[in-house]
Order: sequence, then structure tokens, then C-alpha cells
Amino acid sequence: MSLTYAILSALIDAPRSGYDLAKRFNPSVEGSVGFFWSASFQQIYRELNRLEEKSWIQAESVQQENRPDKRIYTVTALGKQQLSQWIVEAEEMTPIKDELLVKLYVGHLVSYEAIATKLEAHRQQHQQRLAIYQEIQRQHFQNPQALSKTLKFQYITLLCGLHYETGWLAWCDEIMSLLQ
Repeated sequence: MSLTYAILSALIDAPRSGYDLAKRFNPSVEGSVGFFWSASFQQIYRELNRLEEKSWIQAESVQQENRPDKRIYTVTALGKQQLSQWIVEAEEMTPIKDELLVKLYVGHLVSYEAIATKLEAHRQQHQQRLAIYQEIQRQHFQNPQALSKTLKFQYITLLCGLHYETGWLAWCDEIMSLLQ
């Protein structure tokens, strides 16, 4: 997937400034695309320029007092058409690229304690991410069947995150007992 479609996806529900859009790529922002795609401010602004040149988005300048003007970006009909075409295209299964797994593959070269310390640190991070996902679910998705079509599709991405984190934690528990 390219950043192009991640940006269009983040803009489709509401117009945003480049700054506000960049915040949507931060995984600490609730309901953001940042939970499953990352990009720097520079990458986002560069891609916004390309998308505007292709007429997939349009920008409106808004004057601000004591600040530079900001640009508010909106997906155009052509951009929505391109995003819709991309959604139905076939995609390849994403290969796992995980530094921890490479290290575990040759973990026999270091002490069990070193591996256990590393796994516990990762376990805490995954537990924190799971808690964030669970809080989002509690706040916004208590009755999934009553959700609008848009929110149902956002909820299914949250479900993937919930399953991923619970699966990762179960795997971690299993390998910790295996390594003891």
C-alpha cells in the first residue's frame, strides 16, 4: 500500500489541514490510521502536493491571525473514485518484518534472562496497545450492530487490532513458558 491511499483514507470522512492529517498518522490519536500505517510530516506534505497535482484532492487556503495561512484538504470526486478502485484491487499478503522475530530466531546465542527481559518489555507495549484498543471499543463501539456503515468498517479494523494484540500476548505467554 502506498501513502497515497492512506492519506485519501484519512481525509475521506472530513477535510483536514496538513497538520491535522499528520496527527491522524500518530498511533496515540484515537481512531487514527496511525495504528496501522506510519508516515512523517515531510512524507505527508510531499504526498499532499502530489495528490493535489493529480487532482485527487483539493486545498482551500484559510487565513489565520498571527499565523501563516493554512490549507484545508478535501478528497475530490476523482480521488474518491481512485480510492474506490484501489479498495477492490487484489492485494498481496504482507510479509512479516519484525526485528524481534529475527532476534528470537538466533536467541540461543544469548542468555535466557536477556531474552526474557526483551520479551517482557515487548509484552508491556502490547498490553498497553491492547488497553488503548479496548478503551476505544468501550467508548465508541459498545453496540456494533447499531453502527453506521462507515463506523462498522472502522470497527472491523479495531477488531483486527484487538485480535492481533490478544494473539501476540498469548504467543508471548506460550513461548515464555517454553523457554523456562
